[in-house]
Amino acid sequence: MRLFVFGVGFSSKAFIEEIRDRFDWIGGTTRSAAKAETLKAAGIEPFLFDGTAKGEGIAEALASATHVLVSIGPNDAGDPVLNMHREDVAAGRPEWVGYLSTVGVYGNHDGDWVNEDTPCKPVSKRSVQRVAAENAWLEFARSNDCPVQIFRLSGIYGPGRNAFENFRKGKARRLVKAGQVFNRIHVSDIAGAVSLAMANPVTRIYNVTDDEPAPPQDVVTFAAELLGVEPPPEIPFETADLTPMARSFYGENKRVSNQRIKDELGYSFRFPNYRVALRDLHAYI
Repeated sequence: MRLFVFGVGFSSKAFIEEIRDRFDWIGGTTRSAAKAETLKAAGIEPFLFDGTAKGEGIAEALASATHVLVSIGPNDAGDPVLNMHREDVAAGRPEWVGYLSTVGVYGNHDGDWVNEDTPCKPVSKRSVQRVAAENAWLEFARSNDCPVQIFRLSGIYGPGRNAFENFRKGKARRLVKAGQVFNRIHVSDIAGAVSLAMANPVTRIYNVTDDEPAPPQDVVTFAAELLGVEPPPEIPFETADLTPMARSFYGENKRVSNQRIKDELGYSFRFPNYRVALRDLHAYI
């Protein structure tokens, strides 16, 4: 089997490590020559692709790729992979295409529970673009009789990207907004869930998210307890100094269900909540 990954980053790297032994060849894209060397050192054949033009050698690689993972976000022009390599993906007739999306497509639900059947009502521009990209991939699946699985991911964390890192960098803050909750997902569970779904290649949407949506300040407080330090002072959301993008995240309040991937695929989350995950991450500090 041969795997081609559009956008080798934090989540897709974890997936590659999860399934590496199942594939005879793995290739993936990056935007820079420097990162291409890093991919090569990791046993991944690199291809340069910035989404604005076809990448050299990508069409040839897709011709023999049995599996394709897309981990590149859309832009104003739409989905870069479909815009530049739709025909190449279709011509290769892969057994499976996976698309990493976001729970941001649901928009704001005032803290209510949502699942994969909940209508999307995106708020931010980037989430509107994600909905359009999801729909484009679902249309691709219908038109080409090709199974496409969409994975809606919540806030991603893991080794090197977590609350402890924020403390280490002096960036830990406890922002408090009444009633606000977020779901999260450990990168290891992204890898595990996607690899399990790949073995059942039918067009489907799955939420890949933890069991316990929780207030963001609770995560920071728990991390401080594990570190044995005082948590930073609480900062009211209304007076916090935030970038427009950061502030927009707090405009989307929902609890995201992961029941479908448990019921249909039998997936058991390795890190079902932030406490389990932070205890594990703390053991390696």
